[in-house]
Amino acid sequence: MKLDRITSNPNRMNGQPSIRNLRLTVRRVIELLATYPNREELRQEFLELEDEDIQQALEHLACGVQ
Repeated sequence: MKLDRITSNPNRMNGQPSIRNLRLTVRRVIELLATYPNREELRQEFLELEDEDIQQALEHLACGVQ
């Protein structure tokens, strides 16, 4: 499985896995999915977030990747 949209940089976001070097961590995306069950509303609030970003965040969580 290739998670090419998940990045980790010790100098950004305290090294937490993030989406495409954005200031949006994988953890935050998962929290947002719980808050916005309608993905269209989520995408309206976070225009930079793409479907593949959400999918890879879920895969990252499911695999227990740190």
